[in-house]
Amino acid sequence: MDEKPRTNQPNQESTFSREVGAQAARKLKAQQKGVRSIWLGLGVSGMIGWSVTVPALVGVAIGVWADQQYPSKYSWTLMLLFTGLFIGCLNAWHWVDTEYKDMHEDSDE
Repeated sequence: MDEKPRTNQPNQESTFSREVGAQAARKLKAQQKGVRSIWLGLGVSGMIGWSVTVPALVGVAIGVWADQQYPSKYSWTLMLLFTGLFIGCLNAWHWVDTEYKDMHEDSDE
């Protein structure tokens, strides 16, 4: 009989089996958690927006006050606006990174 040698066949099957098992486990976990609605996505985008907006507005408010109290040739408002934006972007990045890690941690399990 002319049979081809079966190289890597068991290894391929076990890899495929593990992938299918992991997919099934993720699907079951998603079904147990319930359906994610559009409101969750809007809430996430709102949270990111507010985490950038609030520090920027606080920077502007403090900058306007500093411009009135301590006038200089440089605008305190602009400097503190950019500082607030930078802090807000770091805050949003940290929050999104944490959520991303949580999502992938759930999918790895």
